[in-house]
Amino acid sequence: MPTVPLLSDQTASAAALAVFDDIRAKRNTDYVNNFWRALANDPALLKATWERLQQVMGPGALDPLFKEMIYVAVSVANGCEYCIHSHTAAARSKGMTDAMHGELLAVIAMAAQTNALATALQVETDDRFKT
Repeated sequence: MPTVPLLSDQTASAAALAVFDDIRAKRNTDYVNNFWRALANDPALLKATWERLQQVMGPGALDPLFKEMIYVAVSVANGCEYCIHSHTAAARSKGMTDAMHGELLAVIAMAAQTNALATALQVETDDRFKT
């Protein structure tokens, strides 16, 4: 259950509606998901988060699919069910196949295991790995 109401177009402020309209336009959709509707309770935070997300997830040195897959991995590490689902859907829309998804999950699981082992053993970092 959300800790804040998910604001509809009828209950959101004018400032939040402006962000909703930008989301719809830039994503070429009529759908505004629940994350944005929750953030609409704080229109300034909604706007800042939307602007930052566009900057980070927009064109750059990393491929858009790769960015979404990184987002999935971090979301798994942080235990964010919402983000796991939304960014898995985004990655699939950008071309992630079932085989790629399976491999991504294997990498996430391997990293989680070896991170836990290195942490538990308090392994000192090799000098050659430090930059």
